[in-house]
Amino acid sequence: MTRTVVYPGTFDPVTYGHLDIIKRISKLYDKVYVAVAHSKEKGPLFSVEDRVKMLEEAVSDHKNVEVTDFDGLVVDYAVKKSVRVVVRGLRMISDFEYEFQMALTNRKLTPEIETVFMMPSESYSYLSSKLIKEIVGLGADISSFVPGNVEKRMKEKLKK
Repeated sequence: MTRTVVYPGTFDPVTYGHLDIIKRISKLYDKVYVAVAHSKEKGPLFSVEDRVKMLEEAVSDHKNVEVTDFDGLVVDYAVKKSVRVVVRGLRMISDFEYEFQMALTNRKLTPEIETVFMMPSESYSYLSSKLIKEIVGLGADISSFVPGNVEKRMKEKLKK
């Protein structure tokens, strides 16, 4: 039996915190689907196609990781991919309440899907895509927060 997992998110943009979790779950599971949510309601900076491409470039050395996109419920995506485990990242205690609500709701909707929480390494626990967008907009160096391909695209997009 192949152990598969889905790691969903908006990834707008992908950060080293996201990549840390992807790297670690790719060692625990045979197949990892990194599922980029369309998230139109969040008004992402990048299109879903751009976010998928940036992630594909960033995880190209992980052969068991496949980057895809989805629109709708993550549990529906998981069922479609025959995945029974969803990984969610927890950076700070402030993330827990929202993620806990989401996990319980997903369990009620699709009881056969389990949610596993994973924390990024301490050195990335403070990173958020929202923070990265704010500081790059103010002209800060973000090279220690995101891969080079993402930094380049962010600067092009924000003309910084």
